[in-house]
Amino acid sequence: MRRDNKIVTTEEAIKKFVLNGDTVFLGGFAHLYPYAFVHEMIRQKKENLTLCKHSPELMADMMIGAGVLRKLIFGWFGNPGVGSSHCFRRAVEKEIPQALEIEEYTHFALTTRLKAASMGLPFLPTRSIIGSDLAKYNPNIKFMDCPFSDEKLCVVPAIHPDVAFINVQRADAFGNSQIWGAIGDIREGAFASKKVIVSAEEIVSTEVIRRDPNRTVIPGFLVDVVVEEPWGSHPSYAMGYYDRDNDFYIDYGSRTRTVEGFEEYLNEWIYGVDNRREYIRKLGAEKLLKLKPKSFMSFAVDYGYYP
Repeated sequence: MRRDNKIVTTEEAIKKFVLNGDTVFLGGFAHLYPYAFVHEMIRQKKENLTLCKHSPELMADMMIGAGVLRKLIFGWFGNPGVGSSHCFRRAVEKEIPQALEIEEYTHFALTTRLKAASMGLPFLPTRSIIGSDLAKYNPNIKFMDCPFSDEKLCVVPAIHPDVAFINVQRADAFGNSQIWGAIGDIREGAFASKKVIVSAEEIVSTEVIRRDPNRTVIPGFLVDVVVEEPWGSHPSYAMGYYDRDNDFYIDYGSRTRTVEGFEEYLNEWIYGVDNRREYIRKLGAEKLLKLKPKSFMSFAVDYGYYP
């Protein structure tokens, strides 16, 4: 890594910042899922990780099937376009490839845990979960009476992941990271985590970042390293850069119904390529062009200043 910036490769980021046994947070909600980081963690055969993610999508299914995860802290598991996540089911029902510990919340309650950590608080109250039976199975979910109204509230503890992996549309070399579209729990996860690793669809100049400051969701001082990784969210999408690859999702769901099918998938799309650049070349130009969106630019905003 050069002294004057924070740019590294995905391979370097995973090797340096992910230790076996770590708790990792993966950003993204609907789009901007950090698939490039997930594939590299599998490729480097990380072990005994705990994943914190309210909607872990197929990222977690891949990590479970590859034997990377020992525990999942989550809000909902599955994918509307695919249905059941087969590696997850095999791990929970049959301990294949190994037993998986699960800790379940609502989406909002898990984000509240991250929010508490990001604010430096030991816990936060929420109305989420009240009325459900999640507290029967999760000892981290507790209740209290509001000291002002006597209303019954749920309380959840702060969680501080060891490392957050976040994909963004653009960042500068110092980690100032911009997002547009759904942000989800990216901001809370970044501020809650001990280390923050960013991948960007493109690295731009700091001047570009400064000219649109309201899109800077993660400030550079929070970021340990940044990677330029085009198509880093495929098969999910990055608003303005490429669409969701629904065919890829459906193919994954079909192939991973069996252990053998999942192993074939790993060998083809993760172990069979050395890095994300080879993965993208393997997708092919026709696929990439098909996923490119039509341009729909926002109107200019004048951030004029007074010299």
